[in-house]
Amino acid sequence: MSAVAPGAARARVEAAYDRIAQVARPDVWITLRPREQALADADAVDARLAAGEDLPLAGTTLAVKDNVDVAGLPTTAACPSYATDPAGRPGLATATAPAVQALVDAGGVVLGKTNLDQFATGLVGTRSPYGAVEHAWLRGRVAGGSSSGSAVAVALGIADVGVGTDTAGSGRVPAAFHGLVGIKTTVGLVPTGGVVPACPSYDVVTTFTRDLATGVRATRLMVGAGQDDPRARAWPAEVRLALREEPVVAVPRAADLAPLEPGWRAAFDTAVDAVRRTGARVVEVDVSGMLAAARLLYDGAIVAERYAAVGDFLATGPADADPTVAGIILAGADVAAADYVLDRGRLLAARAAADAVLDGCDLLLLPTTTEHPTVAAVQAEPVEVNARLGTYTNFVNLLDLAAVAVPAGQAADGPFGVTLVARAFDDQLAVDLAHRLLGGTGAPPLLVDGGVELLVVGAHLRGQPLQGQLVDLGARFERTVTTSDAYRLVGLDTTPRKPGLVRVGPGGGAPIVGEVWRLSTGALGRFLAALPAPMQLGPVELGDGTWVTGFGCTAEAAGRGVDLTDAGGWVAALAALRA
Repeated sequence: MSAVAPGAARARVEAAYDRIAQVARPDVWITLRPREQALADADAVDARLAAGEDLPLAGTTLAVKDNVDVAGLPTTAACPSYATDPAGRPGLATATAPAVQALVDAGGVVLGKTNLDQFATGLVGTRSPYGAVEHAWLRGRVAGGSSSGSAVAVALGIADVGVGTDTAGSGRVPAAFHGLVGIKTTVGLVPTGGVVPACPSYDVVTTFTRDLATGVRATRLMVGAGQDDPRARAWPAEVRLALREEPVVAVPRAADLAPLEPGWRAAFDTAVDAVRRTGARVVEVDVSGMLAAARLLYDGAIVAERYAAVGDFLATGPADADPTVAGIILAGADVAAADYVLDRGRLLAARAAADAVLDGCDLLLLPTTTEHPTVAAVQAEPVEVNARLGTYTNFVNLLDLAAVAVPAGQAADGPFGVTLVARAFDDQLAVDLAHRLLGGTGAPPLLVDGGVELLVVGAHLRGQPLQGQLVDLGARFERTVTTSDAYRLVGLDTTPRKPGLVRVGPGGGAPIVGEVWRLSTGALGRFLAALPAPMQLGPVELGDGTWVTGFGCTAEAAGRGVDLTDAGGWVAALAALRA
């Protein structure tokens, strides 16, 4: 995104403030930065671009949920008195949360802090003394929460990235209601430093965007931004970087879809058909155990984490506390330590059970939520309606799963969305299927940073017998290439038939066609450990002068082989041999 016209960041911020004035939605914001301040930041971004800096988010406008710190702004968590010092003076954050700072460092410009369900407790967006946040265009219906303001700011075209948090679905339900993409990574990948905790063991900082690529770009920048975060986790050495072409996608059995409103059930069936059309094989599974685990978040001892986070403050009886939120959090004061330990144990058992249910499946497809209620319906039944909205979201963080929420057409009362759920650290698989479902062209955006490039020239090429070995390791096809002219291609006496690549020096061979795949370092290690003789891996020079790890063979095997160099590649050589 750095290849932008001079002054583009200022122009984007100017357009954002013009849009704010046009839509007149004060319910979205708790603190809106003065236009001049944001424009000064935009000018600084433009100056950095002019100086040659690479800024992947240059000029991107950011709306930040007001339980996430931004230096110089108060952090209220939708409770004004929470952001004051003992003398009643407004308190300002002295540092920006690492996740947001990563976006700013990449060229993002913060517009302000957005409204939310108080203390990030709710999925409706109505539990705030700053007023209920209504849907972006379906007035009278809820925006979804708790990250309501951030989602609406994006849906209205004000912000390019909405920063939210997600413990029970707050980064997914608002996305579903507005036809947005909501990315909720594996717990711990995105740092939660500088965030007012809800349930610290299960909180995730998330993004809302109007397209998948922007969301992945922003999320990738946030991953690993807080190296000092004691809850931080990193991508494992064997992280999978790609979804297979014909994945197995689990869907709930009919009985587990009973909570859906009738029109929403029909919309989900349509979404399942869309998944099939991507080439996936769909299988029904019993998710009742996962749905049961979801109830532990509010109806079990896990609510003690909410009390530990802000319970002491709410116990003072602040006048601006939302009564529903206060009632939920203060109930955690009575949780016995033994009950908390028991419920954590129940969650571990539920995780193991979920792994068993999803055995043999790459992903789980779920409706993001059950219905789209009106503000009046939520006010009439604030707890009951909220609980229904979390039917398919509450268990995801508890069971250490990743999720990407995407739009999936329309229900009778507005946008409909589904969520692609992946095992911990299989986030990229959910991104890949989201890309296919959304009709993306080319390669899916890459969420996982790093990996190693591997050149294959024979039986591991696409369509050849051993391609599956790379697929099983989660390898990602990147591009077709040729080597430099320093190589010969030799047919070896192996089963299945393979060629060997032999370096003979510049000009001594010919360019050989191959493919570059990307895989994790751990996957490359497993691949190398299983590599049979006479195959070897080593540095190979490509036609553009760069070097990658690639296939070779022993000199002894090459000496006994058949020279196939003139064919220019293994596929052409096979065709010639068959002719």
